[in-house]
Amino acid sequence: MNRFERQYILPGFGQASQQKLLDAKVLVVGAGGLGCPALLYLSAAGIGTIGIVDGDHVSVSNLNRQVLFGHEDLGKNKASTATKIISAKYPDLKINVISEFLRTDNILSILQEYDLIVDGSDNFPTRYLVNDACVLLGKPLVFGAIYQNEGQVAIFNTKGKTSANYRDIYPVAPAPEEVPNCNETGVLGVLPGTIGTMMANETIKLLTGYGETLSDKMLFYNLLNHASYQVELSKNPDSEKHRPQSAEALLQMDYSDFCGFSSQINWQEATTLLKTKDQSILIDVRAADELPQLVSLEFTRIALDQIEVRKNELSTYQNVLLFCQTGIRSLKAAKILQRQFRDKNILSIEGGILKYYGDLE
Repeated sequence: MNRFERQYILPGFGQASQQKLLDAKVLVVGAGGLGCPALLYLSAAGIGTIGIVDGDHVSVSNLNRQVLFGHEDLGKNKASTATKIISAKYPDLKINVISEFLRTDNILSILQEYDLIVDGSDNFPTRYLVNDACVLLGKPLVFGAIYQNEGQVAIFNTKGKTSANYRDIYPVAPAPEEVPNCNETGVLGVLPGTIGTMMANETIKLLTGYGETLSDKMLFYNLLNHASYQVELSKNPDSEKHRPQSAEALLQMDYSDFCGFSSQINWQEATTLLKTKDQSILIDVRAADELPQLVSLEFTRIALDQIEVRKNELSTYQNVLLFCQTGIRSLKAAKILQRQFRDKNILSIEGGILKYYGDLE
C-alpha cells in the first residue's frame, strides 16, 4: 500500500477507496491517443485488474500522442506492447492483453469479465458496438473523444436502462466522410493526453464514490482557451429502435454497414483486384503535394475536388479503388462516384496510405 499513500491520506478517500481500486476490473478499449494516458494513470492509481484490447499496430504517426510507445515499438501490436510496458512499471497489477479488435462475436464475452469499460476508440463502428454491448450487459461506460482542439468526456449507463447512453445523443452515426479523424485534421498530442487523463479520473471517482462524476453528463473542453462546460444528458425515446435489444440481435448487426463503411476494402484486397489491370484502376484523391507518396503501385491522381469533373475517365473500369491519407476523403469520393456508376465496384481503401505504410513497418 505504500506507493498509494498519497492517495489514501486524502480526506474522504482513505484506504477503503484504495481497496476498491485494487479490487476493480477495468477494460480499456484502444491503446491509442486516449487509451495510453488513461492506462498510465489507471495503473499508477492501483486498479487491480486492467484489460487492454486493441488489434492495431504502432506506426510512426502515432508517436506524438500515444505516449506509451517509442520508435522501438513500431510495427508491434499496441495491446501487447502496452501490457509489457505497464507490467514492467507495476508488476503487482494483473494486466490482461487482448490483441484483437472487438467484434460482434467476441465483445460480450470480453466485456462481461470487467466492472467498468473505458472507451478510447477512434471510430464510430467501435463506439456504437461498445455502447450497445455495455447497455446489454449493464456495464458503466467512460467515454472520451477528440476533434481538432476540442475534447469530450462522459459517463454512460451507470443506472442501467434509466441512464443515458451514447445512442441517446447520437441515435445513428454520421456519414464517415463527414467526420474526419485526427490524421486528416491534425491534433496536438496534449489534447488526447488531457482527455485521456480526465477519463482515468472519472473512472477512479466512479469506482470509489469519491467526488462528483460525469454520470449522465458530458464535459466539453477547448485546449486553446481552456474553456469548458457541461451538459446534462437524458434518455432519447428515438434511440431504442436503433439499438440491438438482445445478444442475438447484436451478433447479427453489421456495425460497419450501419456506420457507412460497407464500401471499404483493405490494401491486401485492393492489391489482388489491381492484378486485373484492364478492369481495375487505383486513384489517389489527395492533393499532389501530400506526403507520403505511393511508390510501389501504379495509380492515377484525381483530387477529390476534381472527381465530379473527371468521372468519365473512369467509365471503362469495373473496379475503381480510391485512397487518400486515412480513408475519409476517399469514402467521400466513393459516394460521389457510386451515384454515377451504380453497376461498378467503387471502393475506398480503409486507412488510406498511412495504413499501407503502417502495415509495412
